[in-house]
Amino acid sequence: MERIDVAVIGAGVVGLAASAAIAARGLSVCVLERHARAGLDTSTHNSGVIHAGLYYPAGSLKARLSVEGRRLLYDFCEHHGVPYTRCGKVVVATRDAEISQLEALLARGRENGVEGLTLVDRDFVRRREPHVRAIAALYSPHSGTVDAEALVRALLRVAKDRGVIVLPGSPLVGAGTTKDAIALQTTHETIAARQVVNAAGLYADTVAHSLSAEPFTIYPCRGEYAALVPSRRHLAHGLVYPLPQTHSLGIHALKLFNGDVWFGPTARYQTDKDDYERDRLPVEAFLEPVGRIFEGVRLDDLRLAGSGIRPKLHPPDVSFADFMVRRDRQNTRVVHAAGIESPGLTSCLAIGRLVSDIIAEES
Repeated sequence: MERIDVAVIGAGVVGLAASAAIAARGLSVCVLERHARAGLDTSTHNSGVIHAGLYYPAGSLKARLSVEGRRLLYDFCEHHGVPYTRCGKVVVATRDAEISQLEALLARGRENGVEGLTLVDRDFVRRREPHVRAIAALYSPHSGTVDAEALVRALLRVAKDRGVIVLPGSPLVGAGTTKDAIALQTTHETIAARQVVNAAGLYADTVAHSLSAEPFTIYPCRGEYAALVPSRRHLAHGLVYPLPQTHSLGIHALKLFNGDVWFGPTARYQTDKDDYERDRLPVEAFLEPVGRIFEGVRLDDLRLAGSGIRPKLHPPDVSFADFMVRRDRQNTRVVHAAGIESPGLTSCLAIGRLVSDIIAEES
């Protein structure tokens, strides 16, 4: 049986960031990943947006860790050569009745400590996005985008440089307890860890059950995207958002690093945690929400693009659940980093720091 100070389950951006932060404290760390390589699920199936932190309830982990994480992420990208843009974004109002919602969003963002937020007029939006319908907007200058796959590779390098052992193709298949550790059974070996970080994304609830931790439920919610055909990419230049919806931030526009322009994501709860493609929405489903904001978009301008699945901690009839980043109440050797949906990519380094602090309390 191999022995380790801390085992992290899940090699997404949160698991890798947590493992690197823990290893920086001088603890021995391994990461168990069910896939053949890191970051294949939620970490790279998303918009790649760096959020400023303006959407989330004041005092929530999502608000605090988004603001902190955004600053850390820009610095990390700069120092490790991860492609990113600090392009800013506009959240647009298309009707007079929506102005009050923009003002409320401005107030929430300022309460969360987001810098530089301003209400802007139609002319401001037109200068940035000539094809956007807007009578006003909230401008967030510190929002941006990151190449999520490059971020995963950089976090993996940093973790390994700090001595983290990453074990791909090693799903957790069982767990037990010894006098001073949790015995983690993979398909290849047994690892005894004094503490375990549950950063298993869509399967965090299944992992919690295996670890005899407190029960909770992850609700998979699929988001789908459409893209502009190459000849029509000039219709959108950057990050353009509608006002937020119940279960997502709405179908927004973003420009990828390869020049593609995507619209999305939608939000649909489902039971299968690995099904990205079955019963995809037709491309026609994107025309109305995209056309509500962008002038001149025709059905022939759109094609289906990627999809992702959010690991939500709340069912469809509930509108919000915070990140779960804390020690388990039932099995105190376990620390959860669960329910890490948006703004999880933005927050990953801040979540990693927080997990590391919690681990250190018992080390």
